[in-house]
Amino acid sequence: MVTEAELIETITGRAAEVGVQVWLHAADLDSPRQVGIDGEEPVVTASVFKVPVAVELARRAADGELDLAERIMVPPGHPTASPYGLATFRHDVTMSWYDLAVLMIGISDNVATDLILKKVGKAAVAETLRRLDLPHTAVPHDCGELLRTIGEDLGIDYQDDERILAALPAEQLAKLRALTPEETCRTTAAESTRLLGLIWRDEAAPAAACADVRRWLELQVWPHRLRSGFADDGVRISGKTGTLPSLRNEIGVVEYPDGGRYAVGVFTRAVDARSRVPERDAFIGFAAARAVDWLRR
Repeated sequence: MVTEAELIETITGRAAEVGVQVWLHAADLDSPRQVGIDGEEPVVTASVFKVPVAVELARRAADGELDLAERIMVPPGHPTASPYGLATFRHDVTMSWYDLAVLMIGISDNVATDLILKKVGKAAVAETLRRLDLPHTAVPHDCGELLRTIGEDLGIDYQDDERILAALPAEQLAKLRALTPEETCRTTAAESTRLLGLIWRDEAAPAAACADVRRWLELQVWPHRLRSGFADDGVRISGKTGTLPSLRNEIGVVEYPDGGRYAVGVFTRAVDARSRVPERDAFIGFAAARAVDWLRR
């Protein structure tokens, strides 16, 4: 049987090959079994922060403080940039808070996220994180604010397009507030899996709220990170990616037909800001699959 040390060596060795540093935590949701690589160190969430935002939205709905079916008219031209979703629409669109949450988690829509976060409030998200005993997880910025820090730090008008940063030296990237855990949305790999466990056990909020969040996470469309490590069609993957210059993350839950359930958080930071390096995306699936396989064995 592979030892924990051998597992970590395999994952970190592959990380070095593709040019990333890795922080990882994986946990069996129905037993104490877990494994990690620097899992307690602070990391930048990027769009992974949208998961606690979703929890707070669903909690408020379950507690009768808002109606997920309420219709919201979203005009074009919202100030928050995004390479897809509502930011690309030319015409008014009307949708519910539930539909906005599907976009926020399913395709990581920045406009949908900022509309939801404005509705529920950062203070309420912070209180939920405090209540859930996640002291190292914080959401101090919405998407628009986070992207503006990149533009301010670089002296440019940054519109969420990594390609314009690809040639920047690593030293310049390292100074960005958006890539510094203490100055942006943050968590640890271990707290990310703890949050997922609370959601899957109906402990993060009322059961109806947790069911909504699980459904939104299951609807995420991206197959190139966490899902890439699990070829069996019978395995259900629910997750949320996070992407910023040099950062590729995903957290999620892997569920097997035999009832096994495993939460995984993989956070990576690359040696450069190239946006199209498929092997770095696939590394997340590689690392998650090996960690989950080790837990199952």
